[in-house]
Amino acid sequence: MKYTAARTCRAVLAVPRRLEECLAEVRRRPDRGDISITTVIIWVAAVTGALLIAGTIAAVIAKYNGNLSGI
Repeated sequence: MKYTAARTCRAVLAVPRRLEECLAEVRRRPDRGDISITTVIIWVAAVTGALLIAGTIAAVIAKYNGNLSGI
């Protein structure tokens, strides 16, 4: 934490330079392959399914925790 101010200053000064590099890249390659809505829907469905499965497993373990302690 000794050099927090110096690191913060460096980061703040680097942001405009990085932003300008990104904008130059966008101007140079406007067709950079943006993600399609179908891909977003598939990812959301996959993450939701994974969360439902993990939640179900956690609920079953919590319900039967006393019975499983002897295993």
